[in-house]
Amino acid sequence: MADKRDILEENNYLDVDLAEDRSLVVPEVNSNFETGRESVETGSVLVSKRVFEEKARKNVPVIEEEVSVERRELNEYVDVAPPAVRQEGDVTIVSVVKEVLVVEKRLMLVEELHITKNKKETVVPVKETLRREVVSVSQSNLGRDTEPLW
Repeated sequence: MADKRDILEENNYLDVDLAEDRSLVVPEVNSNFETGRESVETGSVLVSKRVFEEKARKNVPVIEEEVSVERRELNEYVDVAPPAVRQEGDVTIVSVVKEVLVVEKRLMLVEELHITKNKKETVVPVKETLRREVVSVSQSNLGRDTEPLW
């Protein structure tokens, strides 16, 4: 069986001795404080957007390549065939060989094609329609006129 002290502690009572064989039981009192939040509208913001079109003209560089081919006849006998295609600077060289029947068979370099690229840059006007958007934002406070933010 629970004694008097256990019961008082479980129920949050305080035991005070007044005199011999007499006691006073006083309940403990707790206060609670609660907080809360409330939303209050104080104004509003208006966002609007307009689209503007404007004609734009810009000079755009255009690269044009031109190729020239120069044939060089060589008609030289060679012991080993040169590479079929080789590059010397900006020139691409294509070797053309044939077999010639002599007392012995040998390679003769008949001709080379020297191919050169020339670049030519011109400026071409380009017309295009461009669009841009403008945004305005204004704030309205309750009880006041609308004022622009920016």
